Amino acid sequence: MAISPPGPPGLRYLELLKRSLLGQLYIDNELRIRYLKRCIDAGERYDPIVLRDIQRHFPDDSFAIGYAVELGAPLDWNLDNLGFQHTMIGRKRLDNIQECVGRILEEGVPGDLIECGVWRGGSAVFMRGLLEAWGVLDRLVWVADSFQGLPPPTTAPDLAMGQDFSADQCPALAVDLDTVIGTFGAYDLLDDRVKFLKGWFKDTLPGSPIERLALLRLDGDLYESTRDALEALYDKLVPGGYVIVDDFCLEPCQKAVHDFRAARAIEAPVVTIDWTGVYWRKEHP
Repeated sequence: MAISPPGPPGLRYLELLKRSLLGQLYIDNELRIRYLKRCIDAGERYDPIVLRDIQRHFPDDSFAIGYAVELGAPLDWNLDNLGFQHTMIGRKRLDNIQECVGRILEEGVPGDLIECGVWRGGSAVFMRGLLEAWGVLDRLVWVADSFQGLPPPTTAPDLAMGQDFSADQCPALAVDLDTVIGTFGAYDLLDDRVKFLKGWFKDTLPGSPIERLALLRLDGDLYESTRDALEALYDKLVPGGYVIVDDFCLEPCQKAVHDFRAARAIEAPVVTIDWTGVYWRKEHP
């Protein structure tokens, strides 16, 4: 059933939710953590005056952090500098989720929403917040992740990339289930309409109880993870539903998408969101 979009209070709630998930409300605290870490590493005592008025003392750092979270990229493009925000997907990709979900609801496209690869859970929280703002009671948000980081590379495209994102090499990407549950709880968006699927995609997605999907969001980085999610879930995506791919800048992910679309003869245009995100809308057969 098609429903009308939220009014100004609902839209203001969604804007505040985005700013909070991106950490834009807490740039001062991000600066303080980095300043205190530098002091500890240098064996120096922190200056309480600097700590209180941190942005005035580090305006360039403040701008750099703000730009990075808006863009949806690690500071200095370094995975050790992910920060403490609840999502790393940036403003444009959050806006894209809102646009796609809004169109789904306005047009009455049936089905649930899922994100495959959730990190700290921020963009899945935003999906649940969208349903809350629209007053939707009959759709679920599925949260699929290993909750132990990415698998080590095994396929040829992933090995060719020459980078291992597994927990041993990139511990900042490994976020456990309790932490993600806590993120939902912190926004008062944890209820029986949020369903968690814990494990590698190849093990959890094919036999999942998902009946039909209106939105399939992929954030698995690797060829294997992207392929496994598409093969398990694309047939459950209804016509008019959306596929969003978060890691299209990575060649293995891009190849998985191209290989899958070629195998299925999918001709729906791939639309660019920003420097790494793309999406397409499933066409009627």
